[in-house]
Amino acid sequence: MSTIPTPAPQEAATPIVIVGHVDHGKSTLIGRLLYDTDSLPDGRVAQIIESSKKRGLTVEWSFLLDSLQIERDQGVTVDSTRIPFRLGTRQFVIVDAPGHRQFLRNMITGAADAEAAVLVVDANEGAQEQTRRHAMLLRLIGIRHVIVLMNKVDIFNYDQKKIEAAERDITALLHQLEIEPTVFVPASAREGDNMASRSDKMPWYKGPTLTEALAAVPAPSSRADLPLRLPVQDVYRFDTKRIVVGRIERGRIRVGDEVVVGVHGARARIATIESWHTAPQVAAIAGQSVAVTLEPDVIPDRGDFLYPASAAPLRAARIRTRLFWLRQEPLRVGESFKLRLATAEHQVTVAAIDSVVRLEDLTEHPAEEVPPEGFAEITLAVSETMLFDAFVPGTSDGRGVLVDRNQQIVGGAPLIGIAESVAGRNAIHPTGSAVSPWDRAQAKGHRGGVFWMTGLPGAGKSTLARGAETRLFARGVDVSVLDGDTLRAGLCSDLGFSEADRRENVRRAAAVARILAESGQVVIVALISPTIADRELARQIVGDGFHEIFIDTPQATCEERDPKGLYAAARAGKIEGFTGIDAPYEAPVKPDLRLETANASSDETAARLAAFIGEETRLDGTAQRQKS
Repeated sequence: MSTIPTPAPQEAATPIVIVGHVDHGKSTLIGRLLYDTDSLPDGRVAQIIESSKKRGLTVEWSFLLDSLQIERDQGVTVDSTRIPFRLGTRQFVIVDAPGHRQFLRNMITGAADAEAAVLVVDANEGAQEQTRRHAMLLRLIGIRHVIVLMNKVDIFNYDQKKIEAAERDITALLHQLEIEPTVFVPASAREGDNMASRSDKMPWYKGPTLTEALAAVPAPSSRADLPLRLPVQDVYRFDTKRIVVGRIERGRIRVGDEVVVGVHGARARIATIESWHTAPQVAAIAGQSVAVTLEPDVIPDRGDFLYPASAAPLRAARIRTRLFWLRQEPLRVGESFKLRLATAEHQVTVAAIDSVVRLEDLTEHPAEEVPPEGFAEITLAVSETMLFDAFVPGTSDGRGVLVDRNQQIVGGAPLIGIAESVAGRNAIHPTGSAVSPWDRAQAKGHRGGVFWMTGLPGAGKSTLARGAETRLFARGVDVSVLDGDTLRAGLCSDLGFSEADRRENVRRAAAVARILAESGQVVIVALISPTIADRELARQIVGDGFHEIFIDTPQATCEERDPKGLYAAARAGKIEGFTGIDAPYEAPVKPDLRLETANASSDETAARLAAFIGEETRLDGTAQRQKS
């Protein structure tokens, strides 16, 4: 029979995360701190000195942490490093979190359980972009005990006025985020000033050294006295027993306790706490991994909570979430992910973007999308009711992350509560498809996409769209055309030709085109869409796979053709606001494809259009890679 270990609880260490802009001196700070407090293994200092000499440098304390060759070559920290560290009788875990923009993903997991933070700021440079991002992240994950280390004060000879001016700027920044800095420590990590011993170069400074400030960080509060939360990691069958295993996140259990199991609410009693090669257990507390049996023999699922009936978690299918978005493209309503929470995974869809933080001034604003690496509050719609505890700083409660279909973490997502009821909104639960775009492309033999044709009335958009459709269909391409007149005869029959109605016409066409493209179809849209703003709206709605095609036909040629007699009617004053006569047309500046029709037949032009679409939707992605 296999053995399931039951580790005893260990002395709780206080996690401290070190954050700051790249090159502001995080790694140097930690290296120097370990040296000054005699926390280095024997011989390590000699290795640092030798490594520094080989590179023609003075002693480079950052080499202690940047142990990967890539980090030394590039001069940046690429992962979160956890280092046991002791001050007197107290144990800490120092977390060196990446500062470079592309490594912020690692910082989310590195800083998630930190009790306090040291925000490292180059006193000469002040707050930089990553300083603001890291301060936002400290707010996002709920760290309120923040020590600000004003580093590199030796650069301007420890000038008190300059240091205090830099402190005022950082204080104002943190106040915007409702973070009250615990203490400011002016220091030079390289020289050791105010690190473990007080600097004689700043006699005016009466505050603590860094080590004194760290020693004053409150110890982690005990979670054993909170209501029980035992996320189920797995269920095993041994002989006649069904054993439920997991780690107690908070609270305690004792043989005989009654618990509620998961969202279905079945009740059971803790029959046994299993142990192997140790004395029998009758109780366990937060922090311990346990294996229990239940009576009656309820079968939980992975991710279910065991909890007491008197203190149930929240239950909802719509959840308010703070978000740190990690991808390099915007997040839009309707996108779907998996939400990982403890041992559970839930299928979720972005139902609403409630507000977005503007990083320049840290203010919140309404928005239709979350920008790359942006901060926001969003509403998630869950595919089925789930249990969760609202995020509480300093605990594991509500610490969710969003994961894409490639199992990549794309966002930190602390859950802050049940979404408020909004008239009509709570009945809407958009869901994403479990069929990936790649799977659809493999089945169809091509990728989907939206090819947005714009041009003056009479330019030939619909004729060319139908010609290209015929050619692509003959090649086995799943293709559809959304023509302006066809849309106005059905979906948009309630719209007129005011500026607002025309914009709504574009919005509806783009929304339909996106749905079709996400199903793997090639969509050709033939719509005047006369303004740059209209087409930019369509691009935002469609997202990846949007291609702007300009049917460049001179207005004189359009008027000569005038198959519907619209130009003549407009010039006679029978039609108002007609594009090209008394309403402007804004031609694309850099379309993905320009088709000049004055000196080419419609067959030749449709063939060119079909060839372009075929190349852009090829399964091997050649065109896409060349563009990127």
